[in-house]
Amino acid sequence: MRIFVRDNNIDQALRILKKKMQREGLFREMKANEAFEKPSEKRVREKTEAIRRARKMARKKLQREGLLPMPKKKPLVPRRPNPFAPSAGATPSGAFPVAK
Repeated sequence: MRIFVRDNNIDQALRILKKKMQREGLFREMKANEAFEKPSEKRVREKTEAIRRARKMARKKLQREGLLPMPKKKPLVPRRPNPFAPSAGATPSGAFPVAK
């Protein structure tokens, strides 16, 4: 996992890192490994997760079939240009063009 710090803004980089860790499920995994989970608690947790996954799959299926409305899409926010991306005028080799 790689986080770029822009303009020495550590707070923004930490926020991005936390979002990525949340998306990957690292916090949930760390919490699960903190203490022993009784087999009965594990069965209950796995059962509720299976129910949630089944409901989600059923909802997605109904949305694809047109029986439920699709979720509203978030409006696109224009992003800042990536300072690390090659510019449009760059040569494929990455070398600087020679002035004639």
